[in-house]
Amino acid sequence: MNSPNGQSNENLNQDEMQALEHLKSANAKVREQLGKIIVGQDKVLDQLLIAIFAQGHCLLEGVPGLAKTLMVSTLAKTLHLDFNRIQFTPDLMPSDITGTEVIQEDKVSGTRNFKFLKGPIFSNIILADEINRTPPKTQAALLEAMQEKQVTIGGHRNALPEPFFVLATQNPIEQEGTYTLPEAQQDRFMFKVFVEYPSYDEEYAIAASTTADIVPEIAQVLNGEDIIKLQQMVRRVPVAPHVIHYALRLVRATRVASDDAPDFVKETVSWGAGPRGLQFLLLGGKARAVLDGRFYVTTDDIDAVAHPVLRHRVITNFNAESSGITSDKVIDELLASTPDRNADDEVAPELAKAFAS
Repeated sequence: MNSPNGQSNENLNQDEMQALEHLKSANAKVREQLGKIIVGQDKVLDQLLIAIFAQGHCLLEGVPGLAKTLMVSTLAKTLHLDFNRIQFTPDLMPSDITGTEVIQEDKVSGTRNFKFLKGPIFSNIILADEINRTPPKTQAALLEAMQEKQVTIGGHRNALPEPFFVLATQNPIEQEGTYTLPEAQQDRFMFKVFVEYPSYDEEYAIAASTTADIVPEIAQVLNGEDIIKLQQMVRRVPVAPHVIHYALRLVRATRVASDDAPDFVKETVSWGAGPRGLQFLLLGGKARAVLDGRFYVTTDDIDAVAHPVLRHRVITNFNAESSGITSDKVIDELLASTPDRNADDEVAPELAKAFAS
């Protein structure tokens, strides 16, 4: 199997080839199981799986009734992972998520000690439902967990179980009583995924299946240990320097103050993506390649993950909003205008040296 730039899987050893085939097969089986419950939403499911195997978190945005919660819970069953749903409300406190210390008396000695009671965040998959309905203080309780995969209570660090993912949902309508997720916290999410309305045929299938007395059984395809091993394999996927350059040019072009930004970005964008955007472009490209059975990344992989990675990192200005120009439209223009160098083009010597080593 060769890429357009001559990359192939031929240099893999037997174990790596088996692991690659295992993940490609597991991906197909997971999609098959999810298809028993979830109708359509193929692009959303693709992006969720890419994020999971790239060790990223997802922010799902869509109107009520599009099966966001059902999608996440079904995915947890298929992957045989512990799952907790946290309903975010205006009165939710940080300790309601992370847990709290209580005083416990030893009946034998009569002494009293603090005991930590774990909150619902101690699970493999966390569904943070309607995260924009809780105040910033409680939203921020997720930051340490998402970034460091631990929570600190009473000066003690408590590690979260591995693997660990936060899949948060937010409602784009009914803005009364909501708290906009700060850009700094949105940046912790690898992907921002839009969950769209189903097509006519998909909605017909949803109505026919959900109103009948049928409960499909979901088979477990992977487990936590399998997922951790596959995540490690994704990290080992090499990225050619010209692909890194392509992703880097995309990210730098979003920054208004940069000389690399085209005129349409300077006219429509107030703030662009940071280095984390570049990291997630490459990790998303790696995970997409592996799920497709490849041990190399192409610029097509970068293009495929550009919108969910960049849409919440490219902040449009008032002029753009008043003209109906969204972040996605800016990204469309960037993808169309950013040149795709091939592997024979000149690359930075330090990057080429790092890649070779």
